[in-house]
Amino acid sequence: QVQLVESGGGLVQAGGSLRLSCAASGRTINNFAMGWFRQAPGKEREFIAYMRRNGGTGYNADSVKGRFTISRDNAKNTVYLEMNSLKLEDTAVYYCAAGIRYGLSTYSTAPSYDYWGQGTQVTVSS
Repeated sequence: QVQLVESGGGLVQAGGSLRLSCAASGRTINNFAMGWFRQAPGKEREFIAYMRRNGGTGYNADSVKGRFTISRDNAKNTVYLEMNSLKLEDTAVYYCAAGIRYGLSTYSTAPSYDYWGQGTQVTVSS
């Protein structure tokens, strides 16, 4: 089992940047595919980005590609989401997730993951 704790959220102006962190404990993250999702009030949870064990990545091209970057520091057992050029519509609770299944064609759906963090709020203001 792995425990995930997100941090780094907060209030930022449109056009600004934030870096979210997801610190894992219990197991090392290189045993998992790691993902980021977000959920805005009244909306369904939305996929943002994933990173496979081998470092391969995938993004929600419509929403964040070119602005957000997922990365991993195995030594710190932490996954990051670098967010640039933030927009009002990026306001949401952001969740980190870890998936134990190997070889999925994509990790862009919530059922691909087995463990979730508690989320961190990101609010983008005008």
